[in-house]
Amino acid sequence: MVDFGEIKSNLQEKGYAVSCFENASEAVAYLDENIDKKSVGIGGSMSVEQMGLYEKLALHNNVVWHHRIPNGSTSAMVREQAKNCDVYLSSVNAITKEGEIVNIDNVCNRIASIVYGHEKVYLIIGKNKIEDNFEKALWRARNIASPKNAQRLKLNTPCAIKADRCYDCKSADRICRGLSVLWVCPKTANIEIVLINEDLGY
Repeated sequence: MVDFGEIKSNLQEKGYAVSCFENASEAVAYLDENIDKKSVGIGGSMSVEQMGLYEKLALHNNVVWHHRIPNGSTSAMVREQAKNCDVYLSSVNAITKEGEIVNIDNVCNRIASIVYGHEKVYLIIGKNKIEDNFEKALWRARNIASPKNAQRLKLNTPCAIKADRCYDCKSADRICRGLSVLWVCPKTANIEIVLINEDLGY
């Protein structure tokens, strides 16, 4: 198990609210209690998928997610709705013990929504996403998270086919198109980091 004391303190100094949980079930209960009668957008997140959070929140919130596209809608339409929601949920590709947050995106809707435009953002982070420093965090985002997502989406990229690392490819299916690094919480953002002492997502 990971001691979140150091990273929690560093994140708070950087302007984030921080909540820590020993398992995903505790985190789901907390989020379910604190997000009520809101419009909720969700970024592409296998952590959210694994936690069953959509199903829980959808019972008493208006939740939109491009992993759950209603009949008559498209992924682009759902992403457009998500960017205008009160609350936004996402995970991250990596975070350092100092509190630097790293994300690589394809469409970059997740990057945009994390940094601006919502009443509240929750970043849900399993212990497997924590790295010692920025170099290791960036390496993780490029060589672990991105290839696994490319595989999940059945993309025609070297990282998906070989499943070992980033090739900085020129494929039309390239998934890593935008990089976001948060050194500190954006000035007008209201972001809460939800640390979970389990491995979640990629």
